[in-house]
Amino acid sequence: MIFGVLNQKGGVGKTTLSVNLAASLTRAGARVLLIDADPQGSALDWAAAREGDPLFSVAGFPRPSIHKEIGQIGHGYDHIVIDGPPRVTDLARSAIMAADIVVIPVQPSPYDIWAAEEVVKLIEEARIYKENIKSVFVINRKITNTAIGRDVREALAAYPVPVLQAVITQRVIFAEAAAHGQAVFELDANGPATAEVEAVATELMGYAQ
Repeated sequence: MIFGVLNQKGGVGKTTLSVNLAASLTRAGARVLLIDADPQGSALDWAAAREGDPLFSVAGFPRPSIHKEIGQIGHGYDHIVIDGPPRVTDLARSAIMAADIVVIPVQPSPYDIWAAEEVVKLIEEARIYKENIKSVFVINRKITNTAIGRDVREALAAYPVPVLQAVITQRVIFAEAAAHGQAVFELDANGPATAEVEAVATELMGYAQ
């Protein structure tokens, strides 16, 4: 399965979600490749910060030919997670074309909800060439007990894209893990952040069937 994690707005936690999704799939016993398709190279920075053996393979490929070369790049892997670029570019279009399911992280903010329109349009364009592409919103960095945190699901209903029931809450542990090139389960295997990531991964796998 190929997951493309994309949003045309920066700062939505795209790399954090990509890394922890890849880690969760690896933890479940799969062989996983994380492709860093963002020219900023945040996933590569994460991998470089890690001490010890890597959890999974990380490869930088910020080129608009991902969809043409994904078969060769990802040969032998059970799952591929693409950490996509910000902004509407040929690179973003290529990452969408390469994906089986496009995962759109959205923070509970009006700006994020408005910005989601761009990536939804890109997915609709891609369906002309690859009609079986699936897409889904993931509410990321949700702040508990806030009105906007509760209302974001209703606001996203305006788009023709489903919203996962599982959400990722804003927690310090995500930043702490990232600083050391780790996944949250390595810091707290039974904690709430790990449980949220596992729930997102499980729901995504079910949705992708």
